[in-house]
Amino acid sequence: MRILVTGATGLIGSAILARLASDGHKTIALVHSDADRPLAASEVVALDFAQAEEGDWLGVVAHVDAVVNCVGVFQDSARDSTKAVHVDGATRLFSACARAGVRRVIHVSAMGVDSATPTVFSRTKRVGDEALMATSLDWVILRPSVVVGKAAYGGSALFRGLAALPVLPRLSNAGRLQVVQVEDLVETVVFMLSPEAPKRVTLEIGGPEALQLEEVVASYRRWFGWSAQSVLPVPDWMTALVSRAGDFAGWLGWRAPVRSTAQAEMARGATGDTQPWQTLTGIRPRSLTDALVATPVSVQERWFAQLYVLKPLVFGVLSLFWLGTGLISLGPGWEIGMGHMRAGGAEGMGPLAIITGGLADVAIGIGIAFRRTARIALYAGIGISLAYAFIGTLLLPGMWADPLGPMLKIWPIIVLMVVALAIRGDR
Repeated sequence: MRILVTGATGLIGSAILARLASDGHKTIALVHSDADRPLAASEVVALDFAQAEEGDWLGVVAHVDAVVNCVGVFQDSARDSTKAVHVDGATRLFSACARAGVRRVIHVSAMGVDSATPTVFSRTKRVGDEALMATSLDWVILRPSVVVGKAAYGGSALFRGLAALPVLPRLSNAGRLQVVQVEDLVETVVFMLSPEAPKRVTLEIGGPEALQLEEVVASYRRWFGWSAQSVLPVPDWMTALVSRAGDFAGWLGWRAPVRSTAQAEMARGATGDTQPWQTLTGIRPRSLTDALVATPVSVQERWFAQLYVLKPLVFGVLSLFWLGTGLISLGPGWEIGMGHMRAGGAEGMGPLAIITGGLADVAIGIGIAFRRTARIALYAGIGISLAYAFIGTLLLPGMWADPLGPMLKIWPIIVLMVVALAIRGDR
């Protein structure tokens, strides 16, 4: 078959793409950027899912036998719009499939989208589901609980990160989760792609256990080979504060793991009736413990878990450091800077040098804060740090012997910026 997989670089989409390719299907991977080119894809199409018009989709789905839609965004931000993706983009895709004669469309939704108190994520997901149900296509809607797997992304990344904390925050109102292995979801997609598979069905997909968040994190903690965590109850106001900070990071372009939508979805939990799915497909979902036991832990897993929780700290500290040095040099540190310029025999250049350097530092701090400009800002920070070391050596070589180490401290800052460049990516 020729099968289009949207969201082909995400946790679910990439796993489905790899399995379909290994089964001998011709896979078309829909990606957001030409830079993303999954090896499992027979063909790669770069298209903005939220902005593509129906005419654009017609060219993509022509001569396609089936479509597996895995695109989804968790919360509105500077980068993402839940309505544009879950409703507008999905509706245009479904309409193009109907016009092009693509009969089978498998749509990955989410468990709980029909709950009484939906988030914007759940509400737009449900509207997208209803748009597909209104078509004449041979649709299948899969509604999984939190999906985890070998790859660390989304929930599977968050659980790893929480397991790396020395103390686990206990949410006062967290619901239970039927975490499901991505392999079980992939098997379901493969089953539904067969000619004999039922059509126009909606299935909830989840693991065999309804676990508290603490139990999920404890399973990963044991997998890492680390001792049990202490658990610290967290007041609701603190949880809300952290979530708002995550929302703010989202508007700066970062996909923060803890945002207000995550808080609301975690409080509601993700459990449902998975018996119809198991009866129909014959799939017996694996428990989280069984799945982890079957996958020996490796050093990169431990590294990732610890770096995952350090990443926001690294970027936050670097952004504040550059902002702080720039504002201090332009404000209360002005006379100190002028004193250094006089001592180095460059008093006439002092005001221009301090203003230029201060503004450059502020620009780098702001640039690091925004994900879109972080890479350029980090390289600029490395370059300016080297320039500061060179100019400082020319003007005041004695600063190398200063007991406070102003020249020596440049180098660990450069190293930290190199580390930030290495962990900047989301997937």
